[in-house]
Amino acid sequence: MLTLLEKALFIVLAVVSLYYTYRGFRQIIEIIRKGQPEYYSRFNQPLERIREALVRTISQVTVFKNRPLVGFFHSFIFYGFTFYALVNLVDLVEGFFPASWFTWLGGSLVGNLFHLGADVFGTLVLIGVVFFVWRRFVKNDAALDRFNPLVLLHPDVRAGGIRFDSFVVAAFIFLHVGFRLFGAGSLLAAEGRTDYWQPTATIITQVIGFGANRIAGWHLGWWISLGLILAFLPYFVRSKHIHIFAAPIRLGMGRRTAAGEKVGSGALDPINFENESIEQFGVTQLEQFRFSQLFDPYACIQCNRCTNVCPAHVTGKALAPSAIEINKRYELNSVRKKLAAGEPSPRSVMEFALTESALWACTACGACVEACPVGCEQLTDIIDLRRDAVLTKGQFPQELNTSFRNLERAGNPWGLAQDARADWIPNDLQIPSETQNPNFDVLYWVGCAGAYDPAAQKVARAFAAILTHAKVNFAILGKKEKCTGDPARRGGNEYLYYNLATENVETLNSVLANTGTPKRVVTTCPHCFNALANDYPQLGGNYRVVHHTQLIAELIEEGRLPEMILSEKVTYHDPCYLGRHNGVYDAPRKVLGSETADSLVEMPRNRSNSFCCGAGGAQFWKEEEPGTMRVTENRFREAESTGAKVVAAGCPFCKSMLSSSESAGKTGAPAVLDIAELVLENLRRTKEKLGLA
Repeated sequence: MLTLLEKALFIVLAVVSLYYTYRGFRQIIEIIRKGQPEYYSRFNQPLERIREALVRTISQVTVFKNRPLVGFFHSFIFYGFTFYALVNLVDLVEGFFPASWFTWLGGSLVGNLFHLGADVFGTLVLIGVVFFVWRRFVKNDAALDRFNPLVLLHPDVRAGGIRFDSFVVAAFIFLHVGFRLFGAGSLLAAEGRTDYWQPTATIITQVIGFGANRIAGWHLGWWISLGLILAFLPYFVRSKHIHIFAAPIRLGMGRRTAAGEKVGSGALDPINFENESIEQFGVTQLEQFRFSQLFDPYACIQCNRCTNVCPAHVTGKALAPSAIEINKRYELNSVRKKLAAGEPSPRSVMEFALTESALWACTACGACVEACPVGCEQLTDIIDLRRDAVLTKGQFPQELNTSFRNLERAGNPWGLAQDARADWIPNDLQIPSETQNPNFDVLYWVGCAGAYDPAAQKVARAFAAILTHAKVNFAILGKKEKCTGDPARRGGNEYLYYNLATENVETLNSVLANTGTPKRVVTTCPHCFNALANDYPQLGGNYRVVHHTQLIAELIEEGRLPEMILSEKVTYHDPCYLGRHNGVYDAPRKVLGSETADSLVEMPRNRSNSFCCGAGGAQFWKEEEPGTMRVTENRFREAESTGAKVVAAGCPFCKSMLSSSESAGKTGAPAVLDIAELVLENLRRTKEKLGLA
């Protein structure tokens, strides 16, 4: 037990520490509360959210993902430090009350298990800390905080803030746990005994030797162990270690509809243009972020996983999603007191978070959101900053201005005539419009690419031929169809998107009016698929949307199309807006016969870890930002490395981008074909074998 003087000193220090810690937390809460309202709910279904947060936190499943070794050692620290909350409480009580009060606990099973847990978990924490110190300071793992020279970093980060913070946190954990074990060993030594329930403490006892004077070691261990907590707490609120509180909360703050359904990364929060009081479109200052966006930098654990998978950063461009959150954190730390007091932030986000080149390098692929182990949504920051650049400042790449103008005038980014929207239809196919066939079951949304781009027109024709062969009762909108507005929305021009989408929703609602069996909309473009499925419900357009690979898979399963027999090795490229944003992975592979065909080979980066083709986020309509390599070239080389002769695509923009990569033009390079083209060719071969061609 502590002396009276020690107790008094500890209480005084605790009051000072808790006061400054409370003040720091209060300021953070005040800042987050200043965030703008959310469109999707962050707090409905509270029990389900709590359950999800607990499961994901306790299982550490998101930390183990993609980095199993790192996750393994992180679990040492996580589970050990979690148990140490109890250990610290018990140590605090033992310091303030007579030892005789706890003699009953010493020989009991509960007491022995507690001592075993404190000893073993403490040892595991030390092992975990040593691993991470080695990884950051000795190995200098490039996967951590090493950004390419083009990335904008906050001055405090440039000055070594991350490494300093990591050192302070690691030193605190190591010394806190280490001296607690030293104190436990000293207590055993003072009592003249060993304890096999405390193996590490027993080793310490044997090293320092027995003796009543060893009780001084217990006092030293107690003060350094618990005293470090008091010293660290005020710093804790500005360190990355705050994620131990913020991350579990963030895991339970995912977007949900009013009905409680989860909202994927493919949906963006809209701007209410009906609200005339809105003066700022998008984000320019910190306080203009939504509250979840202000919470993200505190949940961010600075693991750099998002940057490691970002197509822009991987190909040497100025964008690093993790740097955005890290820069936000350091800026918030520097202005926290003033911002919490109601003063405006002193500078715009673009001055400290990312460069203009970084802003326009994003492909909106969602890889950063998918990779984040704590649920941060870096993509929404970028889109909101783009909205400010386009709608408020009028500062964006000139090429996008051409596309925006084409969308506004002609209803498609190519600027081609609306009357030519059905010119892709071949003479040998009878494809009815919805006016000619109002009782259709499936509405084929052709999309701008299918209507105007020569390569995508081949896909549209192939898919229409497949539907015709399978006797699907379908129709198209023809000249009534306009661009969904996806390139405008992901390019930051929310107002142009709103106008296009509102008109399309009105058209679709009238065409798809329920007269019995609900009608489905099918599209060959994942960007159209995502807009129709995720964006349009915000405007009152709720449709049953399927991708053409999903419908083809159904037709094969029903026997209306022959099963695929691959004649050569094929690899499949997962489109970001089909796979990662909407979770459609199996249908394309079923169409390609993944369950029976050895000819289908996967790329190293596939499914949720797929690498972008480089077209998304309106990149298709502008020059790629400076870097070391084109995004599409990086992806095509990966496809080529599989030895496949064909790269199967499920998106017209993926097909176009991969086909235009430098390596695609070389002799012997694999061909890039849409799945619909492969299915149609398989149908032709099957007919030949049956003598039906």
